Amino acid sequence: MNSFGRIFRITIFGESHGPCVGVSIDGCPAGLSLNETDFITDIERRKGGTKGTTPRREEDLPIFKTGLFNGKTTGAPITILFENNNTRSSDYEKQRDFPRPGHADFTAHEKFGGFEDYRGSGHFSGRLTVALVGAGVIAKKLLGQIKVESTIVEIGGETDLDKGLQKAIDAKDSIGGIIECRVANLPSKLGEPFFDPVESLISHAVFAIPAVRGIEFGTGFAAAKMFGSKHNDAIADEKGTTVTNHAGGVVGGISNGNELVFRIAIKPTSSTPQIQHSLNWETGQPEDFSVKGRHDLCIALRVPVILEAVTATVLADLMMLEQKIARIL
Repeated sequence: MNSFGRIFRITIFGESHGPCVGVSIDGCPAGLSLNETDFITDIERRKGGTKGTTPRREEDLPIFKTGLFNGKTTGAPITILFENNNTRSSDYEKQRDFPRPGHADFTAHEKFGGFEDYRGSGHFSGRLTVALVGAGVIAKKLLGQIKVESTIVEIGGETDLDKGLQKAIDAKDSIGGIIECRVANLPSKLGEPFFDPVESLISHAVFAIPAVRGIEFGTGFAAAKMFGSKHNDAIADEKGTTVTNHAGGVVGGISNGNELVFRIAIKPTSSTPQIQHSLNWETGQPEDFSVKGRHDLCIALRVPVILEAVTATVLADLMMLEQKIARIL
């Protein structure tokens, strides 16, 4: 559904072209200092308007509705709204006859009987990731010395990101990328086998980010080509420090105190300026059409901060389960 987490639990809501999107956060301890300026850096990292991203820009100033008093969290659920002011819904009226390939137009229509808000992909839009980022800001504050950082390592198969982006520009098409996330200072013992390992929970949260196509931890799929003697991470000391980190910081579904490392694959933006041949709902026949509106050339450019956010929310929840974040004071 739209909620995730057991103790640090988030619920996202809203639609791309509705009045607002937002997040409700339950389980945040009382006494955490929180104000609008805490959100600026991460919110700015998610915004469009730069090369390769959508020209749609929203102010995205967080509007706190509940859970804060005198600049401190109260222990009650925190509700944060982000207003939608820069919308162009008419772009979607014009192309309503075509369920866009790669988008949720067809599946949402089937599931919700045509009552879904199709403007800007509605509740399925990447617009809702601003709510995830908002939750991530709070989770990062709770994690303290645990540092979550994500970087783009490839665009279109190129480690030279400008070169990869230029491929899409030259082709007048969209393109995907790979993003790596690293978490430093993570303690051991986090994770609940068999169904709630660290990898499972992070993967669950990661796939809430639209456009994610795959995830791998440590050496990932490359492990299938290695010998066990080479893949095993020798333990160097009583703290569990390992000589190598092919496991990516998780063994048996439990964090081992080493750096947590994983990567995700981001598909090319589904809305491409290229002519496509697909079903026209009105005629019942495939026809040529092109997607209009404002879209990212490479959606991977805006994902690193979102990836950090969902990772931080998972880790904050796991830390609370281990009673490592019990109260702020």
